[in-house]
Amino acid sequence: MPESIKKLSYFEGKIVPESEANINIKTHALQYGTTVFGGIRGYYDSSSDNLYVFRILDHYKRLVNSTKIMQLQFTKTPEELRDITLDLLKQSGYRRNVYLRPFIYTSALQLSPRFHDVPTELAIYVLELDDYLDTKRGLTTMVSSWRRFDDTVIPTLSKVSGGYVNSALAKSEAVQNGYDEAIFLDGRGLVSEGSAENIFIVRDGKIITPSISSSLLEGITRRSVLQLAKDSGYEVIERDITRSELYIADEIFFSGTGVQIAWVSEVDKRKIGTGEMGPITKKLQSTFFDLVVGKNQNYKHWLTPVY
Repeated sequence: MPESIKKLSYFEGKIVPESEANINIKTHALQYGTTVFGGIRGYYDSSSDNLYVFRILDHYKRLVNSTKIMQLQFTKTPEELRDITLDLLKQSGYRRNVYLRPFIYTSALQLSPRFHDVPTELAIYVLELDDYLDTKRGLTTMVSSWRRFDDTVIPTLSKVSGGYVNSALAKSEAVQNGYDEAIFLDGRGLVSEGSAENIFIVRDGKIITPSISSSLLEGITRRSVLQLAKDSGYEVIERDITRSELYIADEIFFSGTGVQIAWVSEVDKRKIGTGEMGPITKKLQSTFFDLVVGKNQNYKHWLTPVY
């Protein structure tokens, strides 16, 4: 079927051409980072000629929870956000992999950084996106000199835009030093997450990942990996991970909406395992890429078809 794409966004209560979705330079959120946001993937399957949005309600439940944590004035439900998003995708006409960025921002044209008693708006835009990081080759990483902020500084369970200054510093440091990605330690010096991804290690056949007490964002893909691993019969442990434990891991991989499931070949110039993608990572990645296009009936409930 021929594809006819319209570049549309949801902005100030309606679907408009992307070129018309613009904010005033005095907008409160632009000045202070007082925005909560999400990242949602849609995967196109040519055999069924449909676009499947992955765990859309789970993403919007987290987004609404972020507004509660940050005291943002917002009344739409996850179900209403889902319906707006599906309408946007239908009107846009995408038949390829996409990435959705919904965000709720303080829209007043005023000074004073605060969350309470400031009006908000919802905006959603769509990007064509395949891999954010290369999922086929091993990623080189470094432990960042920047620490991941903890929950007493900025709420770590809220995906708030101001907190991503922390991520930007770590990402730039890594890339400018010749690496693909950064790994954060938390305030205790224990492994937290990547700059925008959750992290897993494999040791002796067990899958280990930091718990939410390690200052990480509770990722939707992370939650999916935990379920896939358990369903595949692997032992899964959420616990503290030390920096030196990274160096002796048999496998390391990242998970996230952008990164999907991507494997790590190197940390701080140390080769991880054999230097090749490990069998557990390979199985989880293969299962994940099958299920997001509807090829695994056991996880069809995670997908919302657009057409």
